[in-house]
Amino acid sequence: MGNVQRLIAFDLDGTVVDSRRDLADSANDLIVQLGGSPLPEETIGAMVGEGASLLVQRALTAAGLAEPSDSVARFLAFYDARLLNHTRAYPGMVDVIRLAREHARVALLTNKPRQPSERILEGLGLRELFDDVVGGDGPLPRKPDPAALLALMDAAAADPASTLLVGDSPIDYRTAVNAGVQCCLVSFGFGFRTFGPGQPLEAAAIAADAGELAEFVRRFALTPAP
Repeated sequence: MGNVQRLIAFDLDGTVVDSRRDLADSANDLIVQLGGSPLPEETIGAMVGEGASLLVQRALTAAGLAEPSDSVARFLAFYDARLLNHTRAYPGMVDVIRLAREHARVALLTNKPRQPSERILEGLGLRELFDDVVGGDGPLPRKPDPAALLALMDAAAADPASTLLVGDSPIDYRTAVNAGVQCCLVSFGFGFRTFGPGQPLEAAAIAADAGELAEFVRRFALTPAP
């Protein structure tokens, strides 16, 4: 395979961008349309991470509503109109991604459908920072299945020791473990709150802010691969 290269893959929601309010507002639009009462933003934020269909299912269940067959399409239509109302990159994350690009191939690996992911990146001026963007509606299974990450590693000529996954949720953590790669979790992301009490995280580093994440990325990039 030649020289092993480095790959750094970032999750999107709760890692690169804070999209919780736009996701919550869109889910509540659907709930209200179906005759229910809105849920708290934090409640919906804890449902994010495994794709639109599971988010919709969880939100409607929590609101005590039946799930119409077109509920995901309705949610995505609401969300399409709100993508960038409040969504912004977390402070310092753009600098972290630029740092990552100095040392590695950089990918975005999200369970969000690819089209809204691309629109968010374009709208925030971030698309050029990523060599690859993989959404949850592609041919490969969603995280925590490692198949999409393994495909990105293969394309980058990276191996597990030279790959880092940056995320915020149990889904990202399990993906990294399943792929056998290094993991750094950002505790400022809304998905981090969904880790259970005492849940073991031996295979992950934890960054409280972009500065700590940048330092971990720097150490990862400068440590010789075994």
